[in-house]
Formats: sequence, structure tokens, C-alpha cells
Amino acid sequence: MRAEIISIGDELTSGQRLDTNSQWLSQRLGELGVETGYHTTVADDLEANTRVFREAVDRADIVISTGGLGPTADDLTRDVLAAAVGKPLVFDEAALRHIEGLFARRARAMPERNKVQAYFPEGSRVIPNPQGTAPGIDIDVPRPDRGPSRVFALPGVPAEMKEMWSATVGPAIQAMQPEPRIIRHRRIKCFGVGESDLEQMLPDLIRRGRVPSVGITVHEATITLRITAAGRDEAECRAAMEPTAQTIYECLGELVFGEEDDELQDAVVRLLARRDLTLAVGEWGTAGLLTEWLHELPDAERYVVGATVVASGKAALHAADAEADVLTGDDAVYTRTTSELASAMRTRFRADIGLAVGGVSAAVVDGSDPPRLTIALATRDGVQARTAPYTGHSAILKPRAAKQALNLLRLELLKTV
Repeated sequence: MRAEIISIGDELTSGQRLDTNSQWLSQRLGELGVETGYHTTVADDLEANTRVFREAVDRADIVISTGGLGPTADDLTRDVLAAAVGKPLVFDEAALRHIEGLFARRARAMPERNKVQAYFPEGSRVIPNPQGTAPGIDIDVPRPDRGPSRVFALPGVPAEMKEMWSATVGPAIQAMQPEPRIIRHRRIKCFGVGESDLEQMLPDLIRRGRVPSVGITVHEATITLRITAAGRDEAECRAAMEPTAQTIYECLGELVFGEEDDELQDAVVRLLARRDLTLAVGEWGTAGLLTEWLHELPDAERYVVGATVVASGKAALHAADAEADVLTGDDAVYTRTTSELASAMRTRFRADIGLAVGGVSAAVVDGSDPPRLTIALATRDGVQARTAPYTGHSAILKPRAAKQALNLLRLELLKTV
């Protein structure tokens, strides 16, 4: 079965509110083994809603809508569904009694307009809404030469929608399945190469139509490979994904740093804990972002024992106890200063490892060389420094730089674990 989710409301199409209902419903559908093929967001317009619902029932076996069930003139879902099946709206006495009861318990008089919420397309089923005045609608919409599309219309209020899903809609969809089926995902996290380079390292894994499927997404230079499999239960899905996961690990090696919600800082702190090592950090080029990430982790203070964040080259020189009193645009000067900063952090905080992110050197005048970021790592065996291009969209420069520093440390820790 294939599903479509429709989110209704001017507040969504205008950007005033974020549609979180569709994300939540897609996750719940996947737990029942139903693939979501479309997310559609539509304004409070009768013609647009009618067109959207017609298209949805034509291409999806299950349609779930949220919104448009209130009492005001711009709440159009019940009228659209009645038109879709060619049936009139009919009054439901039990629904009205429920709505009146809610107002009475709240010591409020019910506006006359709320009576419209007790009208439903003829032949539909009422979805109870214990906490709200907008009952849902469950209706079969006929389709020529095939089975009907089943439409579940729910209110847009997330708390009400979720309760109605758990009590009524989810069980109804589960009962539609000919046999138990679920969909599960496994996310493998990678860092160190670009998206296209990584794809070339995976033989035929991201081919369309492959089972299990493998998707690839990138966020702030972290690449996520998402394996998706369907099966009768969790164990069957995991078994189906395992050979693909093993291929990814074999092909990518140390580019893989974790799974699911892991970030590079999680991997680094795990390795520090495994070796019982401590870390001190000095930051200039990342403005404290690296320190913030590390200290958000549980028990991080046991392994990340200190940090210094500076905002200028002069402050970096002072923090590093460097001999030079100026920073030129030369890479060598930045590399030396960053190396001294890493060593100073290790000494000052009596840490096993010092990690420093330096400043960004100026680009060569003719533009042949991009600006570069310096990163240095100090251990008892000495100091190693790296430079990396500091280019790309401004929104990802600092996060990517912080991740490059974490990755340098991660790879060093892997050598001796």
C-alpha cells in the first residue's frame, strides 16, 4: 500500500507555522509497513483542496489529511470529501452531543457555528476526538477499475491528531494489511570526502529500485547513508539490511564514524573514554562551536577537561604563548601558531591531547589559492598540523571546520585503539 499525507492551512503555505504533522505521520505509517509517496501542503482554498484530494486518491491507497475540520468558513475538508464521493453532508447527533459536552465541561457557551463540525459525508465513519471539537472523518473514495482509496481526515492540532491516530487510525490501517509488515531504516554516518566521491566508492548500492534501498543525504559535510528495508518484523528488516551495511563498512572503512543519531563528537568522546584519555581544546577559527558540541554530551567533562576560545589573532598568540607578535597571511605562520596553541592547551589543562583550530589564512592575491584553515593535534609524541580549504557556503564553514578538527582527532585515536 502507498500513502499520501495532505497538510491543510494558510498558516502552513505562508510559512507562519512549520508542518510537523506530516513527518510524524510518515514515521507512524512506516512502522506499519506503509510507504509514503507524497507530502502535499495546500492553502485554505476550496478549488485547490478539491484538486489536491482528487489527485491524492488517484495515486494513493491511503490518504491522511490534517487540518480543515474546524468550525470557520475556511475549514473546507468535510465539503471537499463530500464532493469527492458525490454524497451530501449528513448530521450526526452523537457527534454534536460530544461537542456540546466539551463546551459544557469548559464552562463555555457553544457558538452556533460549531454545529457544522457534526456534519459528515454520507457513508463516512466518525473518528472520535476525545479532547477536541473536531471529530475526524474516515471515508472510502471509489476509484474506477480498482479498489477504493481510504481517506482519514484528522484535525491539525498535533496532540489531538496523535491521540486519534493511536486509538483509531493506526489500528484501522494495520487491519488493512494482508499480513504483518513494517518498514525500518538504518542510518550510517560518514565524514571525510564529498558526496559524489563517496557514491563512487559504493558499487551499485544507490541504484534506483535496489532492495534494500540506499539513500544518501548531506548536512554540513556529514554524509548519511540510509538503508531502508521492509519485512514482517524488526528482525527480518535488520537481517535484510545487514549485508548492505557490511558492504558499506568494507568499502568506506574509516570514513564511517557511527550510526543513527551519532555525530563526530560522539565518536570522539567514545574513543577518549575507551582509552581513558583527556582532551583540551583551543579555538579561534570555529568561535567556540567545537567546545559547545563536546560539552553537550553526557559525561563529556570527564574527558574534555578544558577549552580556550579566542576571537583574534593577537589573542591566539597570547593563548599559545607564541613568540611572534603579529600574524601575517602566510600559511606557515598560522600553522606554527596553531601548533603552539595545541601544545599550550595540553600543558595548561594537563590533558593527554591538545586540539587547536587556528585562524583562516588569506587567499593568494591572484585567486589561485583559496583561504585555508589550520588544525593541530598535540600528544606526548609531538604535534601534527593540517591545513584544509576554507571555502563553500558561509553557513557551513564553521561547522565543517569543527568537524575536520574532530575527524583529525578521531583518526589519530583509531590508530592506537
